[in-house]
Amino acid sequence: MFRIKICGIRSLADAHVAAAAGADAIGLNFYDKSPRHIDPRLALRIAVDLSDALHRIGVFVNAEPDRIQQICPGDRLSAIQLHGDESPELVAKLHGRSIIRARRMDDRGVAAIAEDLAACAEAGRLPDAVLVDAMTPGLYGGTGETVSWAGLADYQKWLGDVPLILAGGLTPDNVAEAIRTVRPWGVDVASGVESSPGVKDHAKMRSFVESAKQAFSEIA
Repeated sequence: MFRIKICGIRSLADAHVAAAAGADAIGLNFYDKSPRHIDPRLALRIAVDLSDALHRIGVFVNAEPDRIQQICPGDRLSAIQLHGDESPELVAKLHGRSIIRARRMDDRGVAAIAEDLAACAEAGRLPDAVLVDAMTPGLYGGTGETVSWAGLADYQKWLGDVPLILAGGLTPDNVAEAIRTVRPWGVDVASGVESSPGVKDHAKMRSFVESAKQAFSEIA
């Protein structure tokens, strides 16, 4: 599983900057209502052009299994990120795929995420990681809103061995503090490294990766 992911990549140039900066994953967003939506044909070009050492994560929101399989043939994507209201049964249906299950953290805290993992286990499969994002009604990520880091500090008590990927409002200025507070397996950023919605800022991308790497080395 990745440590540092730059999500919402929409060009070959952005993908190469992310890789050169030291990110070990990029997110390709197939949700057509997102400003970070990417055409599947361009996503395929990016996936083919990159080294296999860089994880390529396909991001979907409430997509049907057939559409996911259609967009993600073979080994072009390293993992599928389910970022909507998908059922635990859908997680179990996606055989042979690494699954990152995004959960938006509300006032119920980590306990609700743990309940969802239990439902996934009962349906037949735990996700390979849980990505925790901020709760904004009607929206599915990329809002710039932060999660309660203090509320996640004891997440291992609830989530056990399932890796936690922290998202939600991370920026080059706060990612180090977030990592030191939560001690997640990995971090995910989209709007925090943009000059406008869907437009990546290369200097912010480099700064984010540098700050995250330093913080991960401190907690190792």
